[in-house]
Amino acid sequence: MRKIAIYGKGGIGKSTTASNLSAALSTMGYRVMQIGCDPKSDSVKNLMNGRRIPTVLDRLREKGNNPIALEDIVFEGFNGVLCVEAGGPTPGIGCAGRGIITAFEKLDELGAKKKYRPDVIIYDVLGDVVCGGFAMPIRNGYAKDVFIVTSGEMMALYAASNIVRAISNFKERGYARCSGLILNERRVENERELVDKVACEIGTEVISFIPRDPAVQAAENQGKTVIEALPDSMQTKAYLSLARKVLELSSDEEDIDEEDEFS
Repeated sequence: MRKIAIYGKGGIGKSTTASNLSAALSTMGYRVMQIGCDPKSDSVKNLMNGRRIPTVLDRLREKGNNPIALEDIVFEGFNGVLCVEAGGPTPGIGCAGRGIITAFEKLDELGAKKKYRPDVIIYDVLGDVVCGGFAMPIRNGYAKDVFIVTSGEMMALYAASNIVRAISNFKERGYARCSGLILNERRVENERELVDKVACEIGTEVISFIPRDPAVQAAENQGKTVIEALPDSMQTKAYLSLARKVLELSSDEEDIDEEDEFS
């Protein structure tokens, strides 16, 4: 099983990249679970035909002291992709990172991995601030390989650098590793050269280039990924190429035992 975290600055196209990656892997025959770890809770909507699903925190608030089931928080999207949104606190109250921690604990408690047996788990994580909650996928051993979505814009590269530093803080414990940058083009001048230079400076490499293409917006206007809406497009080919590269660079581990995550 591959355990992959997709990090990146808010608004950089991280969720678009993650959902198209999940869709691409599903068409290649892999059983995929995508877990949205952003308080906006919009990671999987294009896998769900534009529908926002109830988050783990939503369900916990609704149920109160009553138990919830996996079917309350895990939803099947395009081509069988399993979709989960962690959710966030009531606006202005509480810690957004706590939603991630609560969601993971609930998935553990309910035995999600044992029931669904995914081949790939993709965590879609906000990367502007790598606090305890947002660092949980890399800090607690949930993810093994981290791919960072960036562009040539200064703040996106700054966030990427911060994420790489956060990963390095845990490397001696055998937690996640940075497996590369995904360049999501914004048509910044000399963008490829700039991102290649920064990647070298922070000790990683650009593993894929996703061109800026109106096909993405056209698909999202339908509430779909490009993989689903425009399967013959050049952009679909770019995401399929990314999926193959992620498979090549990520570690495929033996199934974990019943005391580990999502058991």
